Amino acid sequence: MEFGDITTRGLVILGCGKMGSAMLQGWLAGGLSPQSVWALDPAPSDWLQAKGVHLNAGLPENPAIVIVAVKPQMMREALPAIRSLGNGETVFLSIAAGTTIASFETILGNKTPIVRAMPNTPAAIGRGITAVIANAHVSKARLELAERLLQAVGQTVRLAEEADMDAVTAVSGSGPAYVFHLIETLAAAGEAEGLAPELAMALAKATVAGAGALAEAADEGPDQLRVNVTSPGGTTAAALEVLMSEEDGFPALLRRAVAAAANRGRELG
Repeated sequence: MEFGDITTRGLVILGCGKMGSAMLQGWLAGGLSPQSVWALDPAPSDWLQAKGVHLNAGLPENPAIVIVAVKPQMMREALPAIRSLGNGETVFLSIAAGTTIASFETILGNKTPIVRAMPNTPAAIGRGITAVIANAHVSKARLELAERLLQAVGQTVRLAEEADMDAVTAVSGSGPAYVFHLIETLAAAGEAEGLAPELAMALAKATVAGAGALAEAADEGPDQLRVNVTSPGGTTAAALEVLMSEEDGFPALLRRAVAAAANRGRELG
């Protein structure tokens, strides 16, 4: 992996919980030296303490990039530690949900290069997808560097407008929770039909994971894949008649769920 001048100027990560640790693990595996990393975390994990990074130590004067990976509610408490790096050459890459670029510019300075990103939890196993948007102070080369860092834990997509971030959060940021609940309810439905709980859960997990992998790998779209496994008048067709109901099936339910998440994101922002 190409890290550019991070190797000489350094990378700072503010907050190293599950998501920050997942990204750091990817960068170290990709060849980034631990001595190029400064981590600030009030309660560092045993894993982080064993990695050989600069931990809660004095920061480099002009790091190439600062990763802001703290929870949104901790932002105002955490940002003063790095405020002095604003309005300079250092790029700030935020993975904090609901915190706008304008909010960072208010705290760090309106000339600060800022990239806002929304990853999701499958990043922990290298299968995430992250949407990114940058302000006008981020050069093309710096945005590409930020994307390379994020690609250590999955795919990236670039947004044209920051206003799209709330919808992205509602679909992919919160989306894994919807899928986990689908697994829960699919397994529970299997139990209701007489399956042992362990068997029902194993079937539900493998079915959802396998179908997702097939949808990502196949040339056909999910609509055609659905048709491929639906025999007229068969068992799948009977189930889909319920699930595809415009009144109370997936179409109506997911529209309401995603809209609720997007609206909440706008309120938090």
